[in-house]
Amino acid sequence: MPRMAKRPSRRPPGTLRIIGGRWRGRRFACPPGEITRPTGDRIRETLFNWLAPAIHGARCLDLFAGTGALGLEALSRGAAAVTFVEKDAVVTRQLEATLQLLDCTDATVVLGDARRFLSGPPAAVDVAFLDPPFDGLNPEILCTLLDDGWLAPDALVYIEMRRGAAAPELPSGWSIIRDKTAGRVRFMLVRLPGAADGDQTSL
Repeated sequence: MPRMAKRPSRRPPGTLRIIGGRWRGRRFACPPGEITRPTGDRIRETLFNWLAPAIHGARCLDLFAGTGALGLEALSRGAAAVTFVEKDAVVTRQLEATLQLLDCTDATVVLGDARRFLSGPPAAVDVAFLDPPFDGLNPEILCTLLDDGWLAPDALVYIEMRRGAAAPELPSGWSIIRDKTAGRVRFMLVRLPGAADGDQTSL
């Protein structure tokens, strides 16, 4: 029996789609391949359902930005500002072009390494997106975010990793409030110690 042809993808090659908010349905170009490994639609939809009570007006940090899919989704859904940090110059230029195409002035794009960026003057954020390369998240990043003043007192931290990987070692008092897998990916939402329970119980 002949094999059936694969169903064509609905997503044009080299593009990503914003799935909610003011830019819902807009597509933007992204460099193909493993260099960016963008967070997929299904995971972003779940994540921003989790963040719905907190994202409007939030100051966000997309620390391993890649295509910027997470930060762009946050801006589309009402985040006040997003700082994108990405070490690849080609990817950074594409992200800047996307922001220009969207006429977005609430974002800053930084070309550089995440740890080097965090060694600079801190600006506290309400939501931090951490989607590092699949070789894992260095626990020092989490400690630096907290100890050096990068996180507001009630901040939420999103962490993405390879499915089957152990959860990163969290600083004392942090708690995982959401933890899920989809395909090859495990993703979680982490809350800082001392977060205002009244603001976060619906997450």
